[in-house]
Amino acid sequence: MTKKIRLKVSSRLVKKRNKRFGANAKKQCRLTSMDFVDYKDTELLRSFLTERGKILPSRISGNCASKQRLLNKAIKLARSMALIPYCSSSR
Repeated sequence: MTKKIRLKVSSRLVKKRNKRFGANAKKQCRLTSMDFVDYKDTELLRSFLTERGKILPSRISGNCASKQRLLNKAIKLARSMALIPYCSSSR
């Protein structure tokens, strides 16, 4: 049987890894305490939109998959009811 060789990780590489991925790479879902996302809460919905009006993906916002789907439905419903705009007004 062969032995596995364990390499020592230098502190320079650890710093580089932390700088690249951050100290805690896993983001926390901000909507875990909510059972549903209300389409009338425009301030909450706007925090998940870019300045161009696009919906932030879950890898950036940190939402879990089920809450991201609820958020998408709420944003699309609020857009159709004209509570939030489809895109930015300035061109």
